[in-house]
Amino acid sequence: MAGVNKCLKYSMFIFNFLFWVCGCIILGVSIWLRVSSDAQQKFNIQGSGLLSAIDVMIAVGAIIMVLGFFGCCGAVKESRCLLLLFFIGLFLILALQITAGILGVVYKPQLETKINQTLHDLIPLNDKSEDLKQALEKIQEESKCCGIVNGNTDWGNTVPKSCLCLPTNTCDSLYYKETCSSVLVDYYKKNLLIIIGIAFGLAVVELFGLGFSMTLYCQIGKK
Repeated sequence: MAGVNKCLKYSMFIFNFLFWVCGCIILGVSIWLRVSSDAQQKFNIQGSGLLSAIDVMIAVGAIIMVLGFFGCCGAVKESRCLLLLFFIGLFLILALQITAGILGVVYKPQLETKINQTLHDLIPLNDKSEDLKQALEKIQEESKCCGIVNGNTDWGNTVPKSCLCLPTNTCDSLYYKETCSSVLVDYYKKNLLIIIGIAFGLAVVELFGLGFSMTLYCQIGKK
């Protein structure tokens, strides 16, 4: 009976260790985005749509960590059961990632329209919750913009101080003319590109993992 190729065995172990590290990184970055005050303020303007995507990334990071552990143990102990669990789990994640990546590419051109529609529904801003108003005021102060669609008129008769164009800035009027919709759209597009990049980047790595695990699985079966 043929023995297990040692090079393949330890390559599989190293791959899964790196895979486990990737899961730790994804989990850590996703948790940081989830608790980051800056991200909370910008994501909550859109009704927490991207916060749900970050929650999914947290789950994916945790699952990748578990699969990496299965793969490492399966390679070291030459366990066909663990290798098969790793293969099935990795295949399902790969299918979900490719689907998410394709949907991200397909809906990216519609992102700006969807965000603007959602933002338009928030007007008038002075009728909204204090949390949302405080988040938007912070964005206005940092990005030097005012309102989200029509400028200072979005706030009705109560325009916040964050809309005031300070003397240190070049101003043509009392309030900032640029609306915050462009700031929010750019922020969302940037994060969407990161998600798409992670999805397709990991897909390439996972294809190697599927190949390694199935080859090792077959070799152990012939031993």
